[in-house]
Amino acid sequence: MKTNKPFFDTNVLLYLLSEDARKANRAEAIVVNGGIISVQVLNEFASVASRKLKMSYAEIHDVLRTIRAVCQVKSITVETHELGLNIAERFGFSFYDSLIISSALQSGCTVLYSEDMQHGQKIDGQLVISNPFLD
Repeated sequence: MKTNKPFFDTNVLLYLLSEDARKANRAEAIVVNGGIISVQVLNEFASVASRKLKMSYAEIHDVLRTIRAVCQVKSITVETHELGLNIAERFGFSFYDSLIISSALQSGCTVLYSEDMQHGQKIDGQLVISNPFLD
């Protein structure tokens, strides 16, 4: 079952907090319309926000609450894990990027917004990776 909703990689959501106004504004413009993320994205966001951005857990809770209000959150399953392994093997992505791709495919998404993966690459004839920050 395909959906018009995009899947967001963690880096796109982190740009909501960026001091780079162009990227922060672009991230906000695409996230405000909603989309899909996985629990992995929530976990990665919390880790980076705490470790690199030095945010308090209260601040992290607030931001993630807002993100969860506009994005559907999909669980990671054994099937997600298995498909992720297959994607890593077939396409050469890192395992964690492969899990993101796996979740996007299982969610029926046709677009995965990510700055870290190959812009324009099509996965399994369904999912196109798109870097929303390219000019």
